[in-house]
Amino acid sequence: MTPRTATAAGFSAVLLWSLLAVFTAASGTVPPFQLAAMTFLVGGLVGVVTWLRRPHAIRSLRQPPLVWALGTGGLFGYHALYFAALRWAPPAESGLINYFWPLLIVLFSSFLPGERLRASHLLGALLGFAGILVLFLGRGALDARTEYLPGYACAFAAAFVWSGYSVLSRRFGEVPTDAVAGFCLATSALSLLGHLAFETTVWPQNTTQWLALLALGIGPVGIAFYVWDIGVKRGDIRLLGVASYAAPVLSTAILVLAGHAKPSVTLAVSCGLIVVGALVATIGTKRSTR
Repeated sequence: MTPRTATAAGFSAVLLWSLLAVFTAASGTVPPFQLAAMTFLVGGLVGVVTWLRRPHAIRSLRQPPLVWALGTGGLFGYHALYFAALRWAPPAESGLINYFWPLLIVLFSSFLPGERLRASHLLGALLGFAGILVLFLGRGALDARTEYLPGYACAFAAAFVWSGYSVLSRRFGEVPTDAVAGFCLATSALSLLGHLAFETTVWPQNTTQWLALLALGIGPVGIAFYVWDIGVKRGDIRLLGVASYAAPVLSTAILVLAGHAKPSVTLAVSCGLIVVGALVATIGTKRSTR
């Protein structure tokens, strides 16, 4: 697989994550940890099903404890911190703080062997973050009350966890992507424990909600993590970091098309900034390739 193909695979994860909000909205009022337990179970089984034709792939689960700590800690740690942020602080502000992770991926990637941080990558990431800032500011004034500080801290920590997981995964490039199925199943088990400890069980109420939950598990919480693993290990991780800013904007656009949100000028400006940022980062990638 060429780096360009791997980068395209990684970007497909961004496209799948843009469906997260609309599918979550359609899945009803299932509590966050319960939703994670159910969808990560489906996501893990997505990988397991592929082993029916490749029985040898189950050997990928034989990994050192450090690899399991990175994989499970990345998936579960990120979602646990983000759920805590949503519980203790307003979702708009938490989401904005959490979206430092693409910028952190671009910065952290400079510490990888053979990688070099170019000004175009940094400028592209900053333009992308500016687009996210415009998007969130367009939803209303940000609330910086001190009682929300624990939630904001969790959102910021979540950004470091996900960017760290993504960049460190490249350092373990020899670990096959099939191992992600094990990480998903372990995340499902830990999420179940979190649900039993902190939440009251609420099941989907109709067929539409069940189908939305299944779609979440197959796509944004399933296939997305497999192709992201391919992208960060074999593709241009800096370009993927910049391109990741497209997820919340595409998500908002999909919500508009689905009738859950209204179109706005801020959405158009946000899209423009992110597109320009991606183009700037792409120029830097072409130069480094040459």
